Amino acid sequence: MDYAETSSNGDIQWCFSQVKGTLEEDVTEADIISCVEFNHDGDLLATGDKGGRVVIFQRDPISKNSIPRRGEYNVYSTFQSHEPEFDYLKSLEIEEKINKIRWLKRKNPAHFLLSTNDKTIKLWKVSERDKRVEGYNTKEENGTIRDPACITALRVPTIKPMELMVEASPRRIFANAHTYHINSISVNSDQETYLSADDLRINLWHLEITDQSFNIVDIKPTNMEELTEVITAAEFHPAECNVLVYSSSKGTIRLCDMRSAALCDQHSKLFEEPEDPTNRSFFSEIISSISDVKLSNSGRYMISRDYLSVKVWDLQMETKPIECYPVHEYLRSKLCSLYENDCIFDKFECCWSGNDSAIMTGSYNNFFRVFDRTTKRDLTLEAARDIAKPKTLLKPRKVCTGGKRKKDEISVDCLDFNKKILHTAWHPSENVVAVAATNNLFLFQDKL
Repeated sequence: MDYAETSSNGDIQWCFSQVKGTLEEDVTEADIISCVEFNHDGDLLATGDKGGRVVIFQRDPISKNSIPRRGEYNVYSTFQSHEPEFDYLKSLEIEEKINKIRWLKRKNPAHFLLSTNDKTIKLWKVSERDKRVEGYNTKEENGTIRDPACITALRVPTIKPMELMVEASPRRIFANAHTYHINSISVNSDQETYLSADDLRINLWHLEITDQSFNIVDIKPTNMEELTEVITAAEFHPAECNVLVYSSSKGTIRLCDMRSAALCDQHSKLFEEPEDPTNRSFFSEIISSISDVKLSNSGRYMISRDYLSVKVWDLQMETKPIECYPVHEYLRSKLCSLYENDCIFDKFECCWSGNDSAIMTGSYNNFFRVFDRTTKRDLTLEAARDIAKPKTLLKPRKVCTGGKRKKDEISVDCLDFNKKILHTAWHPSENVVAVAATNNLFLFQDKL
């Protein structure tokens, strides 16, 4: 995997911070990054890939404490989270690809995270060991048991320092609860329960119980021929442990309150924007499907990402979004070719800045967009190899749709649809962002 740079929004200038890994053009399918997630204090950053591996990066202490602060991360731990499996009853291969990673809040020196592929969720403990015990009575240093006849004296074991070792061990495996592919996991604010969502159902788990989960949402029709929508994303409220939201392929978001009923089939609120009749086309239903929904850190707002835009919703107002930001409106004229090459089904994620003042999401040609909610300015930036030098300022990119192209612009016909930014993450308290571009992870920060 490859890792890289830093950038900014609105009046902030973004610059490249760092790149780790290889920059060769040869990319294997297993190396493609499939999710990116900061932990709650931003000191750790986890990525999952299609090969079932999880790579954790730790913020460099020197860069964290330097003036100005720098967003540089080093590899902390790498482990194989999931292996390919085969469902013999359904004759289906289950990919090892990591769909989502979610961190638990830290309660002790160890770190805990949840990772999931299409069917199985695992709880991992990541801990450090920098001391070892020497001088056992009943066993040798290599672990073999000593002959009791040879033990003639009592020794007190001593603790000696050793080279730091980071160990990742699976503590829980939550399996066999989903018929369809898991697309979301979300840890509740109580830090005791979490949800997992697939195309038609959402289950509620307790972190200590692996053999039982509660089905809290079920939209599966009695007759599957009547199926009209699927669940695309789900998330718990950041502060209210009884509230969750989930989005659908019909472009709607439902807010559910688990206090109202054990089965949340009847939503408390429905967020839906009426379709503009002037934009009605064959592709309307496909591009209105919501690929990601994220509640703001304050819990007051949420953002939803459909194919062409990002929308900001106020949880107190269901009728329409309070803000709408076009991500790549210039692709509206290209929907036919995007449908033919299946790009129209790409699922772009979105994320909030730490103080909810900005939003980030990805696009094609390794472009990613940053929208400043205060100034209403937007920025198009590129995660490219040629800027992989520390402190390199990122130049805003522009896409032209007309015939005449300015010097710094790129024509919409020249965009590379094989290069896409699907996964992004924003540091919880600083302007440091992580952008996954195929097998490269770019880290960008604001230029102070």
